[in-house]
Amino acid sequence: MNSFRLTAIGHLARDPESASKGDTRYTRFCLVGNDYAGKDGEGEAREVATSLWFVAFGPLGETLARNTRKGDQLLVEAHIRSNNWTDPQGEKQYDHSFIADGFRFGAPGKLTREELQARRAPADGNGHATTHAVGEP
Repeated sequence: MNSFRLTAIGHLARDPESASKGDTRYTRFCLVGNDYAGKDGEGEAREVATSLWFVAFGPLGETLARNTRKGDQLLVEAHIRSNNWTDPQGEKQYDHSFIADGFRFGAPGKLTREELQARRAPADGNGHATTHAVGEP
């Protein structure tokens, strides 16, 4: 049982990074979200950006790495794992990790939209996308 659960909605700050440690494959990714933070001195709305790093293991991580790009919106379900250790100076250190349990795609980012648009557009003989007026062949 995981005592602390998290649902995060944000945009990928960069492309996910896959790696392995021993036999364990994992993917790290960072979500960024902007939240309302009151008004400034002139009455204009302010936003504050928050970023969180996540790690996804196995097939979930592979799916994220293969199908998402910087700027894509994700809805991530995760749990929190504490990381406690003693550093070389003998001091106790405390940290935590956000472990992704699942995700859903949100809005595609600019790079993904451009890739999708390029796949949909028919190409002329030179490999350039062509467009036609309605009713034109």
